[in-house]
Amino acid sequence: MALKAYGLNCTLKAGPKTSSTQKLLDQLLSSLEEHGVKCSYDRVVDHDIKPGVSKDEGNGDTWPAMLKKIMDADIFVVATPIWMGQPSSVSKRVMERLDAVLDDIDKQGRYPTFGKVGIVAVVGNEDGAHHVTAEIYQALADVGFTIPGGSSTYWVGEAMGRKEYKGLKSTPKKVAEATKTLASNAAHLAKLLKKSPYPAP
Repeated sequence: MALKAYGLNCTLKAGPKTSSTQKLLDQLLSSLEEHGVKCSYDRVVDHDIKPGVSKDEGNGDTWPAMLKKIMDADIFVVATPIWMGQPSSVSKRVMERLDAVLDDIDKQGRYPTFGKVGIVAVVGNEDGAHHVTAEIYQALADVGFTIPGGSSTYWVGEAMGRKEYKGLKSTPKKVAEATKTLASNAAHLAKLLKKSPYPAP
């Protein structure tokens, strides 16, 4: 059963600057590929995503193309850094734009995201990974994504430190294990939901 995953890197850094968020996203997508999942991603700040809560805010808004990739995927990955203990403003814009999905409820009360899996990856130089994960998972669940067992995969450095994930010479064992577990659970859940979609209420 072929599966597709689509990831969004919600770093504040435009490409081609190196990004700790991208490093963890790459590792998560690579783990998904080990389960036969075809993966792709975009760096959000490299696109003109307008503020708003509609499917298309006009004036060159590139969200519609990004939303189509999300809808075409079985697994949606949100990767974000932590800023001041919060998800990045870029990830919050993505969540705001996903609000438009609520307008597409069908006659049976189902959103088009029902049957799709949502997962999260977080990096930062300060604590807050669980808070950031909770915010994003709640938003994803609100618009119909299913969350697999386990947590996000994340790395946080020493409080008020300057070490970055992209600068680590090797991946910490616990981060590598969490990434593999998240990928395995997400792929498993996506296969189950694709084979047996949510029924009408």
